[in-house]
Amino acid sequence: MEKPTDQNPESTHDSRYGTTPGYMAGFGNDFESEALKGALPQGRNSPQRVEYGLYAEQLSGSPFTAPHRTLERSWLYRIRPSVKHLDRLQKISHPYWKTAPHKIPDVVSLGQYRWDPVPFPEGQKLTFIDGIRTMTTAGDVGVQVGMAAHVYLANADMEDEYFYNADAELLVVPQTGRLKIATEFGIIDLEPLEICILPRGMVFKVSLPDGKARGFICENYGAKFTLPNRGPIGANCLANPRDFKTPVAQFEDIERPCHVTIKWCGEFHQTTIDHSPLDVVAWHGNYAPYKYDLRHFSPVGAISFDHPDPSIFTVLTAPTSEEGTANIDFVIFPPRWLPQEDTFRPPWYHKNIMSELMGNIYGQYDAKPHGFVPGGISLHNCMLPHGPDQEAFEKASHSSWDPVKLKDTMSFMFETRFPQQLTEFAGKEAPLQVDYVDCWSGLERKFDGTPGLK
Repeated sequence: MEKPTDQNPESTHDSRYGTTPGYMAGFGNDFESEALKGALPQGRNSPQRVEYGLYAEQLSGSPFTAPHRTLERSWLYRIRPSVKHLDRLQKISHPYWKTAPHKIPDVVSLGQYRWDPVPFPEGQKLTFIDGIRTMTTAGDVGVQVGMAAHVYLANADMEDEYFYNADAELLVVPQTGRLKIATEFGIIDLEPLEICILPRGMVFKVSLPDGKARGFICENYGAKFTLPNRGPIGANCLANPRDFKTPVAQFEDIERPCHVTIKWCGEFHQTTIDHSPLDVVAWHGNYAPYKYDLRHFSPVGAISFDHPDPSIFTVLTAPTSEEGTANIDFVIFPPRWLPQEDTFRPPWYHKNIMSELMGNIYGQYDAKPHGFVPGGISLHNCMLPHGPDQEAFEKASHSSWDPVKLKDTMSFMFETRFPQQLTEFAGKEAPLQVDYVDCWSGLERKFDGTPGLK
């Protein structure tokens, strides 16, 4: 697949946008960007009059009195203030998008589950928002803890349709098909093997350069995603801050009816206005969307013996007040070398206090050589045992100690401290592999009481 450029091209203008796509590098930086020269005030945030007749407005992603290290806000300089981006709101239905707490009495969430890729519906027009299907929920959005895991299926552009989520930030993981995400801060071009974060409260719309797209979304109700603490790993490897890309300012100047949908406390509200809400001509701050190329992740691991915990592959983490315990960890399993001696190299059998939802972006996952296909999902809930299937166990137990490289693979995990509850869609409509648990049925008793026997 062709990789979109991350370089900032020469600025151009068209009927909708101030500039063509570009990016600024770094994680959590204080950025500044302007689509029109001189639109960004210097030395102050809210001058009496802003250039070009713009309005100054702050978007806060943290409480005003939060510790300095966690303060997040951006100043936006826009054609209209966002109070003009709403009219009277009406509740609308979104039957497939569910929010925690959410339990279905006749759906059993406790189990080892795996699904085939959710197919595109025949003859149905779905935008990125219309096509969201919730698989699991966890925690409670009302107290801002927990998450939801979704798949998205899209075959239509959001043309004059806009959305923002007041409940959560969104981690978007494409599996097939590119996305063009127009936000208040600029445009993100996203392809499979890249991810992006869309902050809570930020307006966006999505178009489809390839005509249709499918992928995964983690909806984070809690503290925002950040880079994990590295401990003795030190300053380098894993996801390096310089590889995160934030878009440069661009804007739409559209005067025609536009629909804005808001998700708030698990409910959906819609209003119609006479212009585009993506009218930010300049901005500065550290509360902004960004993307990251998973191919830039630099794995570390054991180079002598034993298999490290999967946390060693954490790209982003959303912390809780309990140090070291995540609301969500976003973990990937990328191509990498396995050099360990006298070691069972695949992920070992285990039960975990964390609940693990995995997705396969492409290729083969080493602990499940069959059945866990690209686009597929598995769920192993809190304290549910799981691990390699029989084929993976037998192969890994008798393989050479020579170093081997795992190639052409990329899976990920949304891991949370909260139990994940299945939705009715996941339990009754999604393509569940009812024979998944049989992958362990061939594991035999090997114990015979003879010392020293391997």
